[in-house]
Amino acid sequence: MKTQIQTDFKRYEKKYFLTPEQYRLFMQRIQPFVSSDAYARYTICNIYYDTDDYKLIRASIEKPIYKEKLRVRSYGVPDKDSKVFVELKKKYEGVVYKRRLFTAPALVPAVLQGMHSGAENRQVCNEIAYFQHFHGVKPKVFIAYDRQAFHGNENSALRITFDTALRYRTDHLDLREGDYGKPILDSDNILMEIKIPGACPQWLSEILAEYKIFPRSFSKYGTCYREHILKNDKNLFVKEMRYSA
Repeated sequence: MKTQIQTDFKRYEKKYFLTPEQYRLFMQRIQPFVSSDAYARYTICNIYYDTDDYKLIRASIEKPIYKEKLRVRSYGVPDKDSKVFVELKKKYEGVVYKRRLFTAPALVPAVLQGMHSGAENRQVCNEIAYFQHFHGVKPKVFIAYDRQAFHGNENSALRITFDTALRYRTDHLDLREGDYGKPILDSDNILMEIKIPGACPQWLSEILAEYKIFPRSFSKYGTCYREHILKNDKNLFVKEMRYSA
């Protein structure tokens, strides 16, 4: 059976950190309400695009009403015959909008310039090309993590994912180079994301309250920038201080 690939998203996304014990208990409680995705466990690889002075992630960290980012994503390490996703992700007043198209890894530069006539969605291709032209972004950081994913039994649009082994690198910025990297976090806590187009179902709200699991603001790219990229680049750190002054 051919899997339908979703290219447009509009949903709420909430993030939580679970200790290993909270994860174990939480998983036991949600089992009657969810099922594993078709590919229950997999590795997600991303390359985030930004300006030389990291303008986009600096703006995002300030928590504006509207923010946007551009990334290229693959599920696992792609080869020449694989497809990758070029994604434009926007967030406005807490709602996440994502537009994406898929193409071959070698054609990503052409897609970013709007020159790839074979792109399946020309409108999305044009939006991505405009973003690239307006901001002048380039590959800046690779971020990968291992994911376990579930969807709701009553509402398949509800997704609950668990990410571990968050890692990054700032060189070899090609998804085909592998999924290796340095750790982003120094704890064994598990990042859970709940993604849903509307209100949280009652059973899920009750389980979250039962185990005192509360949402928190967290960005993989933002944390990587603050805790690693910024701290390891003295020139960038000086510039950041000037921006903050």
